[in-house]
Amino acid sequence: MKILANCLWKLKPAPPEETSQNFPYPPLIISLLYNRGIKTPEEADMFLSPDRRLDHDPFLFPDMEKAVSRIYKALLTGEKMVVYGDFDADGLTATAVLTTGIARLGGNVTPYIPHRITEGYGLKISALEKHKAEGASLIISTDCGITAIPEIKRANKIGLDVIVTDHHTPLDELPPAHAIINPKVPGSAYPFKELAGVGVAYKVIQALYRNLGRESEARDLLDLVAIGTVADIVPILDENRYLVKEGVKRLNAEPRPGIVEMAQLSRLRLGEIEPESISWIMAPRLNAAGRLEHAMAGYKLLTSTAISDSQELALWLENKNTERQQLTVRFVEKARARLDSQSPPSLLVYSDAECPQGISGLVAGRLSDEYYRPSIVIKTNADFATGSCRSIPDFNIIQALSRFAPLFSHFGGHAQAAGFTLPTEHLDTFIKGISAYAEESLSGVELKPFIDIDIDTDLSQLCPATLRELERLAPFGEANPKPVFLSRGLNITDYRSMGSNNEHLKLRIKHKGRFWDGIAFRQFKELNGFLQSPVDIVYNLELDKWCGTDTLRLKIIDMAPAGTKI
Repeated sequence: MKILANCLWKLKPAPPEETSQNFPYPPLIISLLYNRGIKTPEEADMFLSPDRRLDHDPFLFPDMEKAVSRIYKALLTGEKMVVYGDFDADGLTATAVLTTGIARLGGNVTPYIPHRITEGYGLKISALEKHKAEGASLIISTDCGITAIPEIKRANKIGLDVIVTDHHTPLDELPPAHAIINPKVPGSAYPFKELAGVGVAYKVIQALYRNLGRESEARDLLDLVAIGTVADIVPILDENRYLVKEGVKRLNAEPRPGIVEMAQLSRLRLGEIEPESISWIMAPRLNAAGRLEHAMAGYKLLTSTAISDSQELALWLENKNTERQQLTVRFVEKARARLDSQSPPSLLVYSDAECPQGISGLVAGRLSDEYYRPSIVIKTNADFATGSCRSIPDFNIIQALSRFAPLFSHFGGHAQAAGFTLPTEHLDTFIKGISAYAEESLSGVELKPFIDIDIDTDLSQLCPATLRELERLAPFGEANPKPVFLSRGLNITDYRSMGSNNEHLKLRIKHKGRFWDGIAFRQFKELNGFLQSPVDIVYNLELDKWCGTDTLRLKIIDMAPAGTKI
């Protein structure tokens, strides 16, 4: 990778004086709270202390009573229940939460994870008919189902009840399910709309256990909730802050056997897991199973109680993740070679019959990040084309896809990530149409990546106590990123390559007679051009615990010759 030469730096404004006067916190915390939209002391208290006040009443979901009553009936009569999940980390953890929670109450419940390649996302009529033939009478979907109107109509016709638990955006028409648990359905009184699929699944188990006077037992599942919530990149705000905070505590205090084995293979330190560990280490390994083969291995790792099984599953996932990384690099390079890097269009479209469907979203994400454009990567065959989309804040990709809904066999997703399948005969029409729509929609948008900077500070003002203040804003994640600092006029005195492939750099930085360590992950090949003159550096602060000594380290995001950016 390279220095982000075309990247814009945007320094967020300082809070108004009246805001600073009303908040009983240090100036640094006040600025960071203001940057995150926190405007009152009451909001600040809830943000900095994400406790059970944020654990909203599950019965605020309109259909929760119906869902819980139907599950109780199945428990009492011994009906066979199937939890129908999804093959990503959110879907796997959601499936694990529901099956574990119901099984603990004596339920006859089995998981079902569709195969990404042979079945695809969401409820399928063939699978529902198979479950009916095998004796199931209740299907509980999780992380899917909200758009499965024909599938649920068919389920009703063959005598299957369906409870939909999902967090995706509904269509204008809702499926005719027995109950729908989704915070985004019209008229829902549930106060927080951004739960992950696993968060919605947890609220069902919480409601089930609450009515039995056993709600505290449901909290044993919060480690799974944290994994799925962080992995699905939902905003770490409001209730998600409570769920992730408590879940990460449980991950560190009582890790499951599968997590222990995964940690050992990936060199993840148990007891020091944080949301970033989930994003960069745990989630990719769980997702690797479904990307390349069947995702059930990820589910089994999360629910395994036997050490030997956990070791075998963790090793298999580690190997699949390595394979996934290699394939992603290969197809990103192929896509780059085909795209016009000098004058790329507003929407990037890369179609390749050889690109594994399971990594198309990763390739699209890399292209979107690198070119700062919405990107679609399409896997084609003679009959169907399946696409993965990733976008930028200025372009709502699910709204864009909705304009071409008649062309699709099915589609779904969010504002910045979506997917679709359509007959190959419609592919050219779709590409021409959505490309023209993107050109028109983005005609006035400066398509350059940017970094939001929280604080412009003199490096000499920072110390380990600063980092302890910053930790009050944890857990970090989507919509609450780690604070970003800018320091000016620094000197790089030395650097060296590090990492198994020498893809990272360790820097020595000097400012006002004091030396600092910095680390740059994959951004820069070499820094000879920066050794002679002062630079401005954008970074996160980290604590380096090397050899038992706590020192501050700069995790470098970008740099530029002094005074050339802002």
